[in-house]
Amino acid sequence: LPAGLSQWFPALEVLDVSGTGLAELGAELLALPRLHTLLAKNNRLGGPGSLPKGLGQASLGRSLRVLNLSGNRFAEVPPALLGLRGLQSLSLGGNRLHGIPPDIQELRSLEFLYLGGNFITSIPPELANLPSLSYLVLCDNKIQSIPPQLAQLHSLRSLSLHNNLLTYLPREILNLVHLEELSLRGNPLVVRFVRDLTYNPPSLQELAGRTIKTRNVPYARSDLPENLVRYLSLASNCPNPKCGGVYFDSCVRQIKFVDFCGKYRLPLMHYLCSPECSSPCSSASQSSTSQSESDSEDEASVAARRMQKVLLG
Repeated sequence: LPAGLSQWFPALEVLDVSGTGLAELGAELLALPRLHTLLAKNNRLGGPGSLPKGLGQASLGRSLRVLNLSGNRFAEVPPALLGLRGLQSLSLGGNRLHGIPPDIQELRSLEFLYLGGNFITSIPPELANLPSLSYLVLCDNKIQSIPPQLAQLHSLRSLSLHNNLLTYLPREILNLVHLEELSLRGNPLVVRFVRDLTYNPPSLQELAGRTIKTRNVPYARSDLPENLVRYLSLASNCPNPKCGGVYFDSCVRQIKFVDFCGKYRLPLMHYLCSPECSSPCSSASQSSTSQSESDSEDEASVAARRMQKVLLG
């Protein structure tokens, strides 16, 4: 940036230096107390010293509301950005990011976060601690799963996850009742229906715990070691209404298509207590299981085609 910028334009509020080949943003930025929008996309930023030191502590850290650094060379979210507590919009798309730092939760005012077109493989649960986040763009990455904590983003209106490696969504995502846009195209989950992914045989401890819970065997804290009492408190009920069983660690992971606000059907992960509970909507008999598997396969094919058409392209 040119020297004397703050002297020439002391009241500057919007600065666009996109596509100028910049490799660093100088300390002149720190002397612009009214700057609220900084656009520096499609440059060569990303190396050491790309951003001025003390960015978060300067007056700019309080005034800046919009920052666009898309199309640069950042391999990580610059720690200096995490001090911009007044930031409402952050764009880092088309960089070389491999992850999202948990400290992203420090940007409490953030409403718009664009991280598409990177190499991100996972989403930290701390992202759910952004109370004002309304637009989250994570498309064109390598994300394999969504943390269930994301359902705590009660302000979320738009979630872009297309062109990732998702095979399922957590059931908790149904809690995003204000979500208006959900993009999932280009993920395995829209064309693949997976049943009975894994099942580990229950341990003797789990078998005993299941017996105590399902038969309502009475016990007191004085009867058992503390660790076993704690273990028994972790029992989860099988979602099959005709089963009534429980599970602790060993369960059947299964994909089930669930209607989402009447708009489209989502493949969500749910957990059954045993392979016999192949369908929570039917009995566990072998004959009905065989029929339900066939019906589910047909349902899956129809739902997959519907999702391809409906989910934003």
